[in-house]
Amino acid sequence: LTSFLEDGVCSYLKLPFGEQKKNVDESKPPLPFSASYFMFNKLSAWSRDRKVQSKLLTPADRSSRVLFQFISSYQPKYLLNPLCLFCDVLSRCFKTKEERVEIPVPESSTTVKITTYSISGTTFATRHFEIHKKDISFVPLAPHILSLTPDFSTSTLTLKWSDNGSAFPYGLDASWEIEVLRKETMEDVTRETYNSKLIHEDIIHSWNWKSDMPLECTSHYVKIRRYINITQFDGPKDWSDWSPVEVVPGKDTEPNGSGLFPQDTVVAVGSNVTFCCVHKEGQQIQRMSYGAKDYPLIRLSSRSSAIRVLNANASSASGTNIVCTMSEDWMDGAVLFVGYGPDVPKGLSCETSNFVIIKCTWKPGRATGLYKVRGTKYSLTESISGKNVSCEVNEMKKKHVCGFPVLADQKTYSFILGASNPIGQTEASLLVDLNQRVNPETPEKLTASGNSSTSVHLRWFINGSFAEIRLLCEIEISSGRSEQKVHNVSMPGGKFSNYTVQLNALHPYTKYQFRVRCSAADHFWRWSDWSGTLEYTTLEAPPTRGPDIWRERSPSGKSLRIFWKPLSLSEANGKIVSHEVSCYLLEESLEYKEVMEPSNSTEIKLGRNDCVISVVAKNHAGSSPPSRITSVELPSDNVKTDRAVAMGNGIYISWNSFPNMTCGYIVKWCHSSGSEPCSVDWQKFPSNTTDAVIKSALFRPGVRYNFSLYGCKSSGYQLLKNVTGYMKELPPKRAPNFTVEETSSDSILVKWEDMSIEDCQGFLEGYRLSFAKGEKDALKPRLLESGNPELKVKNITDLTKKSLKILDLQGKTSYQLDLQAYTAGGLSPPNSLYVVTKEDCKLNIPIN
Repeated sequence: LTSFLEDGVCSYLKLPFGEQKKNVDESKPPLPFSASYFMFNKLSAWSRDRKVQSKLLTPADRSSRVLFQFISSYQPKYLLNPLCLFCDVLSRCFKTKEERVEIPVPESSTTVKITTYSISGTTFATRHFEIHKKDISFVPLAPHILSLTPDFSTSTLTLKWSDNGSAFPYGLDASWEIEVLRKETMEDVTRETYNSKLIHEDIIHSWNWKSDMPLECTSHYVKIRRYINITQFDGPKDWSDWSPVEVVPGKDTEPNGSGLFPQDTVVAVGSNVTFCCVHKEGQQIQRMSYGAKDYPLIRLSSRSSAIRVLNANASSASGTNIVCTMSEDWMDGAVLFVGYGPDVPKGLSCETSNFVIIKCTWKPGRATGLYKVRGTKYSLTESISGKNVSCEVNEMKKKHVCGFPVLADQKTYSFILGASNPIGQTEASLLVDLNQRVNPETPEKLTASGNSSTSVHLRWFINGSFAEIRLLCEIEISSGRSEQKVHNVSMPGGKFSNYTVQLNALHPYTKYQFRVRCSAADHFWRWSDWSGTLEYTTLEAPPTRGPDIWRERSPSGKSLRIFWKPLSLSEANGKIVSHEVSCYLLEESLEYKEVMEPSNSTEIKLGRNDCVISVVAKNHAGSSPPSRITSVELPSDNVKTDRAVAMGNGIYISWNSFPNMTCGYIVKWCHSSGSEPCSVDWQKFPSNTTDAVIKSALFRPGVRYNFSLYGCKSSGYQLLKNVTGYMKELPPKRAPNFTVEETSSDSILVKWEDMSIEDCQGFLEGYRLSFAKGEKDALKPRLLESGNPELKVKNITDLTKKSLKILDLQGKTSYQLDLQAYTAGGLSPPNSLYVVTKEDCKLNIPIN
């Protein structure tokens, strides 16, 4: 719409239109709102230096009017306080000195006339304008900000406004442009668009904005405008004017405002952080530091400056200091904590140990570097019931635990574990069937009772309500005499109950160790921890067999010594207290003795008689079956003595088969030293045996043992042969003592003594005599170590020889002699002598 005012100016005319009549009645309401009133375009046309514009407004009173704005740069000086008259085609007119005029939106096109009057009231200029719908623009009124609320702890602004949606049809799209400015100079910070939909109701909208600078540092300003997309409107649509500016004043605007901001805040590793220092009038900031580093100052106002820390590294547990140093030795400070948001909880697992509490465990993942009030907080929410609990965790432990109460009549639980700290939050979820996640409490109060030597009743208590499931309990059975065993038993669960089981097939008089653990029987999840260990000893029972016995007649033949070996624990079935020894001849008792422990032999006076000896072992529960042996010893002819073979861990003995030995063989041995009393031991073998490796814990390397092999007949025992040997031969302890019996100018006669069996430590195989020229001088190397090429060695294997004459020596010469004995185990240390041969005497006869 363009108007040319040739002779005058009417800067703005404002005329409301009521009903269709010639005279304007301002008391009448404007035309009612209709969607059709929006079907207009904005027209802006210029001619020379004059302009006329039209806009469709949407005021808060829900009317729909056209605003006409007329601008002309031509103003005659004599037109003071001009009056404009605005009239439409229906001759509705309105006189005004205002700067705009509003009329109802026309249905199609209309013509208006604008007349300008001088101060005196005479017509100065008149012009007609034709208005078309398509020439009218749709421009919403500026929105109104309801509130602008700062959150200084998070540097967040919250903006609220009403969309006046009741003035518009349902379903229109609205866009809101929000601009944030800061500092005294109102510098642009950000401009963001917020989209909404109008629903024919007045809706209050909220928008949050987080500042990269603490709000205390300087003033922040916010304004808003809107754009409504009326799809059925053919003309152009434009943004509204900006709302009035709302402000959040900074601390630098307060007369006594000062401080370093933000105070003790928490940010993520890698964040960019702005700190500001606000000071009082008259002070000056000298420097600001983060940690040990000074940063360049950014001036915000006359009382506020800032620094910018980029890509902050993780701080220590106590944080990083920020210090603002001002004039006159004034300082201010704050602490920044830099860490990580919580990891998603790892390995979330939930179980119950008592059907009272559900225990959920997880690993926190990467350390956040934040602790105590800034540390990660956990909450456990159950989605089915809607219940939740807060979790108290120990930050220093690798695994965290949280308890949730078991709910009545609920077996399935859908858990969400939330983790949050000042930087962020994560969560993990888990669906649990509680009957399949049972890990019972540790069994306690384990006791044992019984009056049997082979069975016991075990009893224990489990703290928990297991009445709806069956329990599987595992009992570990240990003893010193057998391998560890486990016994599993399934039983109905109870409510805070004791549980009992009987164990059978135990050994008499045996110390057992029992412990118990339990789990769910039908849906195994985990065993409980083991209970404490309970020790229990079964009762005694009579020994299962008689002792192994042997007898030896005295050299005089008038007495018989009876030997017996102790029964093993599994055979004794209790503590052996005594042995009953009896001697029978044709079922007539010749002698009876009860020998108390710990004796393992006794002597019976027989004279020249023979009898059958019976030995019975007794404990508190009863007596063993008797062991019997005859005293008869059959005569032996040509008994030989053989050498045994050393095996390193035993002594090997072999013998020929004797078919007439019907009840086996006995190998009896004793130490060869002949010291009294002789420690007798024996071993029995069946009749089909012809060799054996005799082993004993008493055998020692280098000690000679003498063995006697007896054959057993129904009529008695017969000595078959003697055997002597070592379990391992060693080198002799020392060499035999030897002396020089005679010397000449070319020979030396030496003689040596016999060696004891104890010194030999093996079967003596010979002697070694070494000799060479040598002086008796301790500084010179010994003969056997010298490597002397003149060294000579004599090996004597005839053990009956006790002397040796060394020939072909030089007269008046010193010789060193070393004598050694040797066995299969090696050479003894040498014995040494130094001998000087006699001078060689020769008679010289002159020849004439």
